[in-house]
Amino acid sequence: MNEVVLLSVCIGAAAALYSSVGHGGASAYIALMALFGMAPDEIRPAALVLNILVAGWGALRFVRAGRFDWNVFWPFAITAIPAAYIFGGIDVPEAVYRPLLAAALGVAALRYLLWPQIDATKPARTPPKAIALPAGAALGALAGLTGIGGGVYLSPLLVFAGWADAQRATGIAALFIVVNSAAGLAGRFSSLASLPAYLPWLALAAGIGALIGVGLSVARFSKKGILRILGIVLGIASIALVS
Repeated sequence: MNEVVLLSVCIGAAAALYSSVGHGGASAYIALMALFGMAPDEIRPAALVLNILVAGWGALRFVRAGRFDWNVFWPFAITAIPAAYIFGGIDVPEAVYRPLLAAALGVAALRYLLWPQIDATKPARTPPKAIALPAGAALGALAGLTGIGGGVYLSPLLVFAGWADAQRATGIAALFIVVNSAAGLAGRFSSLASLPAYLPWLALAAGIGALIGVGLSVARFSKKGILRILGIVLGIASIALVS
């Protein structure tokens, strides 16, 4: 029980940090659950549930605020959704899952450490379908296999390629995380029976964390500093998974 309380506190803290910068937090939830010894069959669906909860709140807020572009969103989502569903139904042995997860967390850590804040003001342009469709499929497959929603990779791609400004990229990535996570969870519908009995406590902690995170004042809290802290944490978790 003490471990459940500690894990819940950690999940809540991660949700607060991630939601404050517009991310769902799956990479942190997965790392925490893996480090606490949860089985992959439990980790993936649990992470997807938490991701939908936290990213869903962020997506609602960003879409209402106009920080979204449907023309940029759909070319990625249309291939990501079926890929997340298909790969979500694949059972990955722990010997494969842990290195795969470590690699995904390592890449996410580098993204946070090397590009902690993206401020792009150049005019946005529509992403070419020849790039957006396969990129969406790849991120969807990653979501299904690992439980990571893919927003951490999509948002910098959108900004660096000039397909969205930093604000709209955040909103697009948030909704992308939601649909990816929902599709991945649907693909693992049979695994819902494997969800841990204490998931409601984790969900409650994540929900409270998300409410706190979205209320953080940008004037008081440095997004760049938060993202760098997250990068260090994910880097440590990535190394721990393969050590």
